[in-house]
Amino acid sequence: MPRTKSFDQVEILQKATHLFWEQGYNGTPPQAILDQTGLSRSSLYDTYGDKRSLFLQCLHHYRDSETAAVIRYLDASKDSATAIRRIFQGAWEHVRRSRHRKGCLMVNTLNELAPHDTEVASIVLENRQALEDAFYRAIRRGQQQGSITHLHQPRALARFLHNSLWGLTTNLKLGIDKKVAEDIVKVTLSAL
Repeated sequence: MPRTKSFDQVEILQKATHLFWEQGYNGTPPQAILDQTGLSRSSLYDTYGDKRSLFLQCLHHYRDSETAAVIRYLDASKDSATAIRRIFQGAWEHVRRSRHRKGCLMVNTLNELAPHDTEVASIVLENRQALEDAFYRAIRRGQQQGSITHLHQPRALARFLHNSLWGLTTNLKLGIDKKVAEDIVKVTLSAL
């Protein structure tokens, strides 16, 4: 009779995701994963595969939790312009509340692995496109409601906002102060 797993697989995936998010793929040795999750080597590898397989699962988990939450927020917003503003203005607060300046796992992965790993690049690009599409839908609604200018095409503005958000999270990871972040956000949001 096969043994049943006596651990919460989603909880383990969350712990591994946060570890990779804080330390990066190359900066996370297998022993750190075992220490963080509390699993034995055999349980970890039997359930999640090797380190790379676990990392790919973590990227999907991040997309399905962190990115999906932003997309749901944008899609459910009654006032698109306000929702977009809150996302950008909330970035500083999010970093301030977290223990580590982690930035965005997708951006970190883009810089660390995507240039030489096509499978990782594909996941990052899929995530980027999903977020851009959510901005696009919100911008179109905002333009129809009159709360967002028609000065820019919705797709172009969505690309600009996505690029700005990823740039902002990168700079926040560097530790820019609140005034610098506010300047970046203010100029970015002036495009609305």
